[in-house]
Amino acid sequence: MGETEPVSGFRRQNIGVADVQRLVAALDQQDAAAGVRRLRAWVHEALAVRAGERALDVGCGTGSQTRRLADAAGPEGDVLGIEPNPGLRAVAEERAAASGSPARFTDGDALALALPDASVDVVWCERVLQHLTEPDRAVAEMARVLRPGGRIALLDTDWATTILHPGEPDVMAAFTSAALAGAANPHSGRRLAGQLAQTGLVIDDRGSQALLQDHRSVPWPLVRMLGASAVRRGLLTEEQRDRAYAGLEEAAGQGGLHMSVTMFAVIAHRPG
Repeated sequence: MGETEPVSGFRRQNIGVADVQRLVAALDQQDAAAGVRRLRAWVHEALAVRAGERALDVGCGTGSQTRRLADAAGPEGDVLGIEPNPGLRAVAEERAAASGSPARFTDGDALALALPDASVDVVWCERVLQHLTEPDRAVAEMARVLRPGGRIALLDTDWATTILHPGEPDVMAAFTSAALAGAANPHSGRRLAGQLAQTGLVIDDRGSQALLQDHRSVPWPLVRMLGASAVRRGLLTEEQRDRAYAGLEEAAGQGGLHMSVTMFAVIAHRPG
């Protein structure tokens, strides 16, 4: 491994202490989302982590899936979560200690994993690649540390699948285009299989889950942020934006609002 310049959106210089509480709340909300839970359950079943295995969770956040991997690996196993943001890492450590989990956590970056070649049985990486400007390098690093016969799971969002309805198609497209602008690698979900294959890994299975927003709890601040971005970039007039807001609010009140994005997962293994 050579020297690298970390480019993750979650590096400590990009998220201050004041933002950690907000980010933890967002990650906890994602953990509770039915669609996320369904896709994760499918991935865990496909990975089938065994007692005594060594697993790595790249970009582990609050450590919820690191702890789940550690439960499967048992006391004989060794499960390490890598998280570059110290605030999130502290939360992960506190929650692991409170639950009695043997999961361990350390600083690190997806572009330069401080682990030997072929040293882990299982790699999990969820919603990290979308934040990287060099995601192929990160996938190559994860493949490097995977031993022969080892398994890897990549899970990520594809922001081009964002749907906001009802409304004029061109207007809604202007709203959802802001989701693409907000990620360094917005098409990450559709790229996962190709990224794994180009490292020499064998694709075992693929899955997806539409993450549907309940019309009774629409994140209106997010919707308004998308609208503001569309106006700022000259894609909509303020009148078009406000008319779209009114239509979406009316639809939500009638149970007819649809807001979703699709998350993808790919399972692969190293031959041999």
